[in-house]
Amino acid sequence: MNALAASTDATRKKTVRWVMGVAAAALLFDGYDLVVYGTVVSSLLRDPSQIGALDAAQAGVLGSYALLGVMVGALTAGAVGDFLGRRKLMLINIVWFSLGMAFTAMATSIPAFGLLRFLTGIGVGALVATAGAVVAEFAPAGKRNFYNALVYSGVPAGGLLASLLAIVLGGVTDWRGLFMIGALPLVILFPLAFFKLPESPRWLLARGRTAEAAALSLKTGVPLEDGDAGNTASGISAPPPAAVNKAGRPLTGFAALATGNYRTPTVLLGLMSFCGLLLTYGLNTWLPEIMGQHGYGKTYSLTFLLALNAGAVVGGLVASRSADRFGPRAVVATTFVIAAVSLILLTLDFPLPVLLIAVAFAGVGSLGTQVLVYGFVSNYYPTPARAAGVAWCAGFGRLGGILGPLVGGFLISAKAPSNVAFVVFAAVALAGGLVTFFVRRHRTAAEPVQPGSEEVLAPVSRAG
Repeated sequence: MNALAASTDATRKKTVRWVMGVAAAALLFDGYDLVVYGTVVSSLLRDPSQIGALDAAQAGVLGSYALLGVMVGALTAGAVGDFLGRRKLMLINIVWFSLGMAFTAMATSIPAFGLLRFLTGIGVGALVATAGAVVAEFAPAGKRNFYNALVYSGVPAGGLLASLLAIVLGGVTDWRGLFMIGALPLVILFPLAFFKLPESPRWLLARGRTAEAAALSLKTGVPLEDGDAGNTASGISAPPPAAVNKAGRPLTGFAALATGNYRTPTVLLGLMSFCGLLLTYGLNTWLPEIMGQHGYGKTYSLTFLLALNAGAVVGGLVASRSADRFGPRAVVATTFVIAAVSLILLTLDFPLPVLLIAVAFAGVGSLGTQVLVYGFVSNYYPTPARAAGVAWCAGFGRLGGILGPLVGGFLISAKAPSNVAFVVFAAVALAGGLVTFFVRRHRTAAEPVQPGSEEVLAPVSRAG
């Protein structure tokens, strides 16, 4: 039995490494896609021969098109992800956003550029939403916040890559070459994902495909049980039993999110994501331009973007360890406050090294926080509702992501002092921290169903 257990454990570790690697690589290019616009927006503003004459307000709108697509993609993934499965959505959307990046690189007009950014965003959003469900169903219990941080750190790492390449390739290629790099997953990542990314055994079980689930569990070493029961160290109890309707059928997708168990927490988790993504994309789109207005040249301005995303990568990983130990709610609230303090420091006249450190901590509290939010959400819901829960978080949060570039563009167009933008973003960070404190623990099975709710409780393992 010990030899069998050791073999199963080794198989599971191998499976988890491949799954997390594929998911992280997909989000790396997602992050690249969403940040590369911030590295080229100054060039597009100053050279109307590229896609047409742009002002700051129009550029902010263009920056929001991709995020509008991300919202549509995330919500679509939530609607179909718990029915189609994790593997199919990952494969489809790796191809989708790769082709979107390639076609965007060929755009010659503002309308074409905006439309292609929107379409690319659909693939990005579906991947971001699906990755959280993948992590929650493959990662071992007790390490899910850390594994989630590893995977979602692909997003700021992609931003880091976009910033580095914009600096290194500045004299070698133009914005079109930078966008074409974003199409590489089609020839590099898709073949790996096709052969190495299995379907989730727990998703198969939740869909009632018990024999397939058992066979895949044996092959991959991934257990069918969550393994979280009774584990309250994370600051929330294990997911409550899945809800079923009067006919005894499990509620899946967005229908489960509207039940008494999840209605209020779902709204609050969405608001957390809204604040995190407003900060993330407001800063990633406009930080180089704002610092350029402070007198820093193009290379220095891009260095601030580099520091922002480096802080998000390192800070997200460090904070995730604390989230597994002390609970995600307290850690997320803390990192939001760190963002607020760091952004206020940027309004002061400090030397360059101090400003770079402050920007790095702002990265911890913006995209680094969003990494933790995704982990919080993906572990908050049971398997039948997990993709929908992450998709809601990613989709509703994208309203903040859409608003972030618009707010920055409006303030710059209105010729407001650049410090005003930092104060506005700091206020958003404080609001995110406040919302986080109101996310409650799950209702336990012993507690009554809320009046007016039709669901009854059934064990998660029998959700299919």
